[in-house]
Amino acid sequence: MADTKKQERAVVHLEKDGRHYYYGNLKALTDHWPKETIGVSYTYLKNLNIDEDKPYQNDKCIIRRGIIITSPRKDRF
Repeated sequence: MADTKKQERAVVHLEKDGRHYYYGNLKALTDHWPKETIGVSYTYLKNLNIDEDKPYQNDKCIIRRGIIITSPRKDRF
C-alpha cells in the first residue's frame, strides 16, 4: 500500500554574495559558516524565530526559513 501523504521538511536558506545555500537547520548553517563570515551567531539566530515572512538580514547575508514539499514516498515491501 502506498503512502499518499506529502512529505514536508524544514529548510534554512542563506543568500550570500548573490549565491544561495540550503541547510536542514540553523545549526548546520552556522557550523558551515563562521560568525565573522555571516555576521551573526547561532545563539542569536535561534532566538529570532525566523520564517518565510520574517527573514534575518544584515550587510553580509539574508537568512530565511521555509518548507520543502516533496513527492509522496511509496512504501516498499
